[in-house]
Amino acid sequence: MAVFSSSFLPLHCASLHQRTSNPYTHYSLPVLTNNPKRIKLTSLTIVSAGSDIRKEEVVIVGAGIAGLSTAVSLHRLGVRSVVLEQAESLRTGGTSLTLFKNGWKVLDAMGVGDELRSQYLEILGIVIKTENGRVLRAFTFKDEDQTQEVRAVERRTLLETLAKQLPIDSISFSSKLANIQKHENDETLLQLVNGTRISSKVVIGCDGIRSSVAKWMGFSEPKYVGYCAFRGLGEYPDGQPYEPRVNYIYGRGIRAAYVPVSPTKVYWFVCFNSPTPGPKITDQSELKKQTKELIKNWDSELVNIIDATPDDTVIRTPLVDRWLWPGLSPNASSGGAVVVGDAWHPMTPNLGQGACCALEDAVVLVQKLAPALKAGPMVVDSALKAYQNERWQRIFPLTVRANVTGAILQLENPLVCSLRDNLLVPKLIRLGPMMEHTNFECAPLLQTKI
Repeated sequence: MAVFSSSFLPLHCASLHQRTSNPYTHYSLPVLTNNPKRIKLTSLTIVSAGSDIRKEEVVIVGAGIAGLSTAVSLHRLGVRSVVLEQAESLRTGGTSLTLFKNGWKVLDAMGVGDELRSQYLEILGIVIKTENGRVLRAFTFKDEDQTQEVRAVERRTLLETLAKQLPIDSISFSSKLANIQKHENDETLLQLVNGTRISSKVVIGCDGIRSSVAKWMGFSEPKYVGYCAFRGLGEYPDGQPYEPRVNYIYGRGIRAAYVPVSPTKVYWFVCFNSPTPGPKITDQSELKKQTKELIKNWDSELVNIIDATPDDTVIRTPLVDRWLWPGLSPNASSGGAVVVGDAWHPMTPNLGQGACCALEDAVVLVQKLAPALKAGPMVVDSALKAYQNERWQRIFPLTVRANVTGAILQLENPLVCSLRDNLLVPKLIRLGPMMEHTNFECAPLLQTKI
């Protein structure tokens, strides 16, 4: 029984962009715009007048969850990093994502857990229903594990909260990679589309499922798993009426869920089988229409939530993953380059662990990397390999398990669905063993001044 992770993000930030007469000097400051709902940060690049290559110790590619959590973790341990983001501001796509106790432990270690908790409801349990509304099973998280903590968090808020922890010049927007290559002294040279060149001791690829860093390191494209998802965020200005539980709905070849995020918002998704990812649709009203068509004969509760969803929050996503076969997949690190989160191990959201694992990656990598940076390239290389070895044995089984879980839940055979609804879910499923993967220990990252 999985919780689907996703998110929605307009960024409450504004920006000021200033340049000097020196063409290699570029400053970045936050500035208020006329739109109170959006803050845009434009980060500027400073290159010495005598060189066209900027030197950095750590460069992070991508300002998503993996990139910002890695940067915040490094910052707390006294290591400066620069985050390169190709977009003009923090990425606004997505709706919400579900974090289990392992994700909250990492956020607590970074010092931001309580700020986020105060804004979102704690989810008490799970209810599983058929498409006509019949309840098959209900679970309460605390009955299975007193330490469990589950909350759905808007991706926008999570990114903003992480970004606020960083020095103002840490994120460089409009910084799209054009080329990556090895450079002198075992460093990696990054060339941006705008012509800027940066040489870095360590490059951390956090640039998502279509990662340029992962491609350069030899990783294959993620594989489409045979189904897509519509997602959205219902809005109730006067208060949403639903209990804080994940409500799963199982059909034949189609499944859905909805979960309250806050007192005024409800996240939902609908997964449906499709032989191909299909064409990209930019008309979001059309996406909403297609979603409702899929479930037009279902119980009306989910349809009502979709009706309460603004068109501009509805997205359609083909679901993909990458299996990290031992001995066959490239290493997670090569020289001074390493990949984190979806750039390394994209997984289907059927266990609700995509964001949680990205957070885990960040803190494990930083705890190994920060002390190694003071000791030289050989020690850094060993630290990156240690990160890979520790994380692989957790990530690979989770990726496979998430894939298999989704494949089973997407089956269309009427006999199989009948067995699921009348035997497997009501009598055989146990929540406790299915939640063991959320066990993860994480020591606090003690703040160190840079």
